[in-house]
Amino acid sequence: AGLGLLYAVLRVPVRLRDGLAAVTVFLSTLTPKFYFALTVTSSFISGLIFVFEWWHFRKYGTSFIEQVSVSHLRPLIGGAESSPPAPAAFSAGDNETSRQNMPECKVWRNPLNLFRGAEYSRYMWVTGKEPLTYYDMNLSAQDHQTFFTCDTDALRPSDTVMQKAWRERNPQARIKAAYQALELNNDCATAYVLLAEEEATTIVDAEKYFKQALKAGEMIYRRSQNCHSQSPQHEAQLRRDTNVLVYVKRRLAMCARKLGRIREAVKMMRDLMKEFPLLSMLNIHENLLEALLELQAYADVQAVLAKYDDISLPKSAAICYTAALLKARAVSERFSPETASKRGLSTAEINAVEAIHRAVEFNPHVPKYLLEMKSLVLPPEHILKRGDSEAVAYAFFHLQHWKRIEGALNLLHCTWEGTFRMIPYPLEKGHLFYPYPSCTETADRELLPTFHEVSVYPQKELPFFIHFTAGLCSFSAMLALLTHQFPELMVIFAKA
Repeated sequence: AGLGLLYAVLRVPVRLRDGLAAVTVFLSTLTPKFYFALTVTSSFISGLIFVFEWWHFRKYGTSFIEQVSVSHLRPLIGGAESSPPAPAAFSAGDNETSRQNMPECKVWRNPLNLFRGAEYSRYMWVTGKEPLTYYDMNLSAQDHQTFFTCDTDALRPSDTVMQKAWRERNPQARIKAAYQALELNNDCATAYVLLAEEEATTIVDAEKYFKQALKAGEMIYRRSQNCHSQSPQHEAQLRRDTNVLVYVKRRLAMCARKLGRIREAVKMMRDLMKEFPLLSMLNIHENLLEALLELQAYADVQAVLAKYDDISLPKSAAICYTAALLKARAVSERFSPETASKRGLSTAEINAVEAIHRAVEFNPHVPKYLLEMKSLVLPPEHILKRGDSEAVAYAFFHLQHWKRIEGALNLLHCTWEGTFRMIPYPLEKGHLFYPYPSCTETADRELLPTFHEVSVYPQKELPFFIHFTAGLCSFSAMLALLTHQFPELMVIFAKA
């Protein structure tokens, strides 16, 4: 047995020598065409991998190879790391518990959303592009069912019809149902609301419908007030009738604003906020801010900001950028980057720059729209705070206010990018707000139309494997070219 083992050990070098001799013979018989075909094939395969990796990164934001390695290989090697809880997008004044409990990316109703028939549909008729996504319209349908219906609708045939109308996907079916409800009850306020939103092709027509809805809504609201304490069903009906009345008054104020009756619109908004102070979550103050800016009533704008730009209240782009605009207005007319670099910034200029940094940290997408570095589209009916959808909605209505103040856009242009130097890792830490949420890109792609290029912050770096496959593809292609041009030399190099 010992001699057999010794013989087997002594035979190993002989086998290796024979194997090397066989490989040498095999290489000596290969032709330049084989090496050329080999390099072309490897270049083609690596090119396919690169194209797939690039497509996967553009669609999902991650490398497919890295994702597979993290999901399947890392648990086999050493276990998966636990990911930290996602931060919420609220002001730093909120406590840590509420930060972790609140959802990271909450979608809000756009306070300044346009009219479906008079504005969105007209855009589609002219351009042939659908300005609203199915996801956005589905959210609106859910809003309508939440605010305009209640459990007692089954007692009134017209409300039963409208309950089905809000669930209809086809606009013509909804309009037809609204007319059916009016045939059953000529004082059905929600039917007039639907016709004002979707059938009216001009703001003037929409205002006529809303005035009819207001007349019917006030009558129903007074009736509900008188009997709301009788049962829980009557309380639910009062809440529904209150929602309808507030919605109608707000849209009437927006009609007046669009038709140029701005002072009337401001009065209607102020009265609405006084009459229903508990409905601050509807953000009617943002409508008021925009109308006051159009009147150039900057003292009134500052008074509204003093009430709503509070550390305990949720922020918005309208709040942060309007505050920055007022600070910039005090210094922008005389501001010069060259002069400021020589003498330094004054106290007022420092306050303006800090306000701009604060606004940009809250929503970094807005400056490119205000500076017209990106083209605008019609704002969606829902927005994501701190996202591109909110930036589109803000800039769509407020760009004219920035242009009206001389030098404001110049000051913004000179200072806004400094925010990113202050916060080099926005997804990990913030300066004045919580870290920038990482989910905004996905939600914005659902809210904004497909023909709009969604703004992404922070820009993702290309994964390692995209660089690797690009280099491999380029190297293989270079070898194929050299093999084709200098076949004998490359064969000698390969054999060596």
